[in-house]
Amino acid sequence: MQRKKHKRKLNHVVIVTSDAVDASVKQFRIRPWVLQMIILLLCIVIGVLIGVLIYEGQIWDAISRSNSEKQETILQLEDEKNVLIGEKTELENQIVALNDRIQILSDTVNEKVQNESELTAQLEKQSLPTEFPLNGSASMEEITEGDPMCVFTASVGVTVVATASGTVSAVNDDGEYGHSVWVDHGNGYITIYRNQGEVIVKQGDTVAQGTTIYMIGEENTKLGYQMLKDGNYISPMDMLSISG
Repeated sequence: MQRKKHKRKLNHVVIVTSDAVDASVKQFRIRPWVLQMIILLLCIVIGVLIGVLIYEGQIWDAISRSNSEKQETILQLEDEKNVLIGEKTELENQIVALNDRIQILSDTVNEKVQNESELTAQLEKQSLPTEFPLNGSASMEEITEGDPMCVFTASVGVTVVATASGTVSAVNDDGEYGHSVWVDHGNGYITIYRNQGEVIVKQGDTVAQGTTIYMIGEENTKLGYQMLKDGNYISPMDMLSISG
């Protein structure tokens, strides 16, 4: 008969000692599978720690990259904000300059309108036959029978003048006074100057207020002066402004 072999049991001995003189030596017997489990657990713990460290490193890298991107975004937004502020300031300056130009243009237009209004009023005034038809003194007789007329007797050397600006519409012969000059003032008024002297203007001439029409001589001292308004004769005295 063969002798039955017994499997040998292996144990690991852990010796714990100290560097003290009187230190005792302690021995611990650990079975192989326990040691393997401890090593396995240590490997697992170390692996977990390494994984955690790697994961934390990745997290910190991601956080750092995110912070960098945020910082870059903030800087970019600040640059855009500064650009927008600069553009806003420039636009505000342009608006102020435009408002100044508009004010200047408005003042210019208002001044021009005022000047045009004053000029129009002056021209309208110059077109109204209100002035005296002679540039010197004269006696006057008002004829009210028939067509109203003022007859002036002036001294030699006095000139007959247009009482307002207008256009000479006609120069006719006159049976009693010799000649008649008709001036259309363009506003419904027509003035008629009757005298025996030489006519200085001709039909179609533009005359201003005070333009000479006749020269008074020894043989033509009388002037017949008439006025029409919208085709109807009116008394010249209604319009004449006589002083003195």
